[in-house]
Amino acid sequence: MSTTASDIADLIEPLVAFRRDIHAHPELGFAEHRTSAKIAEALREIGLEVHAGIGGTGVVGVLRAGGSDRSLALRADMDALPIREETGLAYASRTAGVFHGCGHDGHVAMLLGAARHLARTRRFDGTVNFVFQPAEEGLGGARAMIEAGLFDLCPTDQVYALHNWPDLPAGTAQTRAGPIMAAADKFEISLEGRGGHAAMPHQTPDAILAASHLVTQLNSIVSRRIPPTSSAVLSVTKIEGGQSHNVLPAIVRVTGTVRSFEPEVQDTIEAALRDVVAGVATAHGVKPTIIYDRYYPATINHPEAAAEALAAARCACCHADTAPAPAFTSEDFAFMLQARKGAYIWLGQAREGEHVPLHHPAYDFNDAVIPTGIRLHAAIVERLLAA
Repeated sequence: MSTTASDIADLIEPLVAFRRDIHAHPELGFAEHRTSAKIAEALREIGLEVHAGIGGTGVVGVLRAGGSDRSLALRADMDALPIREETGLAYASRTAGVFHGCGHDGHVAMLLGAARHLARTRRFDGTVNFVFQPAEEGLGGARAMIEAGLFDLCPTDQVYALHNWPDLPAGTAQTRAGPIMAAADKFEISLEGRGGHAAMPHQTPDAILAASHLVTQLNSIVSRRIPPTSSAVLSVTKIEGGQSHNVLPAIVRVTGTVRSFEPEVQDTIEAALRDVVAGVATAHGVKPTIIYDRYYPATINHPEAAAEALAAARCACCHADTAPAPAFTSEDFAFMLQARKGAYIWLGQAREGEHVPLHHPAYDFNDAVIPTGIRLHAAIVERLLAA
């Protein structure tokens, strides 16, 4: 028996209010103290067993039904972004320079709604762990929860997560077997000369000129070192150096990101980057320093779990199909999929005639998809833990 719109109609208004409250009070990674406290309170009101403070500010609500020892986890991330909001909404962020520009406030609302719905219907046999995770935005909150004993405290056979996706219309969903989100690496390269007068460049290595040549060469790595059958992106995102029009700076820093799906491609790109930096440094007489951090692995769905998620999505959504290609964005749910079988799902949220991407100052989660998200979570539970 699938969940209908009428089954959850009474849940939506309070969930929208909850979502907009945490939207107005956003918190950055590992600082989600108000958010996690409100989530824990809501879970206790439902009657769930609650574990708080996992991996910092992580919260888990545990719901059991029947006598089966089967279990699964559903994850929602809850941190905001260090971006100034420009929506003009009545419930806009009250914290300067911080806002929910990725829709994690909506993810929280949908998972809370699923917990409330499943707690009263209990049309499953086993244990559901509702995982509210901190610090997804680049800080590895999933890894922190796992290292803090998440799956020992709350044993889990499988784990699933969904993310709102403005590239898909509201009421649709997609997922795929294998890679669905890219691995994320970041690099910071420092090129150190001595500095000197801009009128006498022959007296000092020019770190800015070296950095300029470096940027050009870095942008040839993917096209010349990676096979056309593989996918990768390298982007230089920041160049920093100099303070005056007539002084050659002593140090210039070049920062950027690399996205890929295969460890072998990561290895090739990192090795090539180090070769290029060494060559440029030698040619220009500057001293290089490289910090290269592979901070998130690729998010790789298990084939059977992706098929189950897609089947559940077809019960919950107007339209669900296989994603034609992975995205180059990254997601620390990857760590959970390394630890347990599972899948990651995109839930369409685009309003008709509108496309505001994630991480945009004018982005806002579409409350109209909250019922769909609840139904999708419930369908996964009721399908995989069928009584």
